[in-house]
Amino acid sequence: MKSFVVVALLLSCIFINLAFADYEDHAITKVTYGSIVKLGHVPTKFRLHSHKVSYGNTGGGSGQQSVTGFPDNDDTNSLWTIKAAHGEYKPQGTIVKNGDTIRLIHLNTKKNLHSHLAVSPLTKNNEVSCFGENGEGDTGDNWKVELIDSKEWNRSSVFRLQHIDTKAYMVANANAKYQHPIPGQLEVSCVAKKNDDGKWKVEEGIYFEEREDL
Repeated sequence: MKSFVVVALLLSCIFINLAFADYEDHAITKVTYGSIVKLGHVPTKFRLHSHKVSYGNTGGGSGQQSVTGFPDNDDTNSLWTIKAAHGEYKPQGTIVKNGDTIRLIHLNTKKNLHSHLAVSPLTKNNEVSCFGENGEGDTGDNWKVELIDSKEWNRSSVFRLQHIDTKAYMVANANAKYQHPIPGQLEVSCVAKKNDDGKWKVEEGIYFEEREDL
């Protein structure tokens, strides 16, 4: 009898998990503030990623925490929380719209996706780094969402991120690949003109339902 109860409980848990997975995958279609997401680079399928590995501070580098493209989709260092612009607030569940200015806070290190005029190691473009402490940084953490085919950010939307301070676009390229100490990861940088290397979309994550204001 005990064995039957245990098996029944296990089957119930599996059913609940499968049902939740289906809900998570299909029911919530909009991208909202507060969601914790992975950003996929459309041309390479790599995920936007950061970790406790810093850039050098010689040759134009900033010495800040590095940002890369990561080949696998199962690493928690590729999770980012969507927040409002520096000094602003948006309630969790508010839909992100085309042209909104956002911050992306790295979930594990609590630093903000950042750019500036420091030089990236491989391509010598503008460096993309992680900056700040516990989500507090500066205007260099602000990014404009440029949706390519929609006015509201859907989970299927392809988009670009334009850095507000420098007006440059975040890109990656399969030919700009690191060796030691992070072999196989892509350089992520910013360039002045938009191109296909700057196309991204949201992938895995925890998505919050659209807020219904009373």
